[in-house]
Amino acid sequence: MPAGNAESKKPELVLTRTFDAPREVVFKAWTDPESLAEWWGPHGFTTKIREMDVRPGGAWRYVMVGPDGNEYPFDGVYVEVAAPERLVFDGSIHGSPEQRVWTEVTFVERGGKTEIAVHQVYSFESDATRGAPIDWNQQLDRFAEFLRRQAHAG
Repeated sequence: MPAGNAESKKPELVLTRTFDAPREVVFKAWTDPESLAEWWGPHGFTTKIREMDVRPGGAWRYVMVGPDGNEYPFDGVYVEVAAPERLVFDGSIHGSPEQRVWTEVTFVERGGKTEIAVHQVYSFESDATRGAPIDWNQQLDRFAEFLRRQAHAG
């Protein structure tokens, strides 16, 4: 499901955020299972990585666990991996093949910082797609904090 257009009218999400870390560090945090598990998901969520084969055609599966203990499974396949510039993956939400999400993430070096652009196209509309900007912003807040902790630890 490539990026949408005016004719497709599929729900889309576009976010851009700049992080105070080199692009290689940022990209690694998106492609290393241990790192990803530390920051992926909105506030109050934890993430269990079940599989993460970061290569074109490689599978990924994870479960986000909400503050209430409910589990939200996600799975998909990496379509494009161009380190450290771009990730593209196609996935399904909550194990439902009818709920597809196409995600493109670009990583741009900006003078020692990294600008991330996230572009998602959804095959469906629901409360999840309407709440996605809030969830993604919380997730990127957690990512910024993860990067700060990594910088102070190293």
